[in-house]
Order: sequence, then C-alpha cells, then structure tokens
Amino acid sequence: MRRRRLRVLAPLAGALVLAACGEQKQAGPAPAGGGDSEVGRQVYLAQCTTCHGSDPSQRGPVGPPVKGASKELLEARVVRATYPLGYTPKQNTSVMQPMPQLAGNIGDLAAYLR
Repeated sequence: MRRRRLRVLAPLAGALVLAACGEQKQAGPAPAGGGDSEVGRQVYLAQCTTCHGSDPSQRGPVGPPVKGASKELLEARVVRATYPLGYTPKQNTSVMQPMPQLAGNIGDLAAYLR
C-alpha cells in the first residue's frame, strides 16, 4: 500500500517542484521603444549569428555589424530583404533572405541592438 501511494505521489511532487522552479516573467510596462531586449538577444543568437557573428558590434563571417540598427532598417532587411527608402547600405548585397516569421520580433531585435 505504501509503495503504491509513493508511485502516485512521486510524479505529482516532481511536477510541483518543476513548476515552482520555472521562471515566470512578470507583466509590466513595455520598455522604452516597445521591445524586449532579452527576447531580442535570444532571437539574434538563434537567427542572426551565423552571418552577423555573436557580437553585433563587429563584422560577422558574411554580414556587417548591426549594432544600433533602427527598427525601420530591421523591418525592411529582416522581413522583406529590402532597404528603407533613402538608406545607404553598409554592404549592398542580396545574400540576406527574408525571414517574415520574425516580423513580430522586430521591436525586440531593435531593443537588443540599441
């Protein structure tokens, strides 16, 4: 009987411990500029470092430095693979492919790259 109770309670206790250890982000006011820099950092590390390198202030293996890129430039380059009207690119290439799936994270990327 005691072993049976432990088999039932052990998974429940484990689930409670995992739930208690999980980090929950508190909702609060959006950072100035409307993006979450930590989310932007995660997106950058996952999507951009192959070409732009891990340090956005340095030139990457393929792409130029992107530190300080404006939200407008990021939206044009990342979502549409174009340049904003009147913008003079650091490196005018067509290597970068559009990544429209990141449209919702442009503000986050801009906050991280600021």
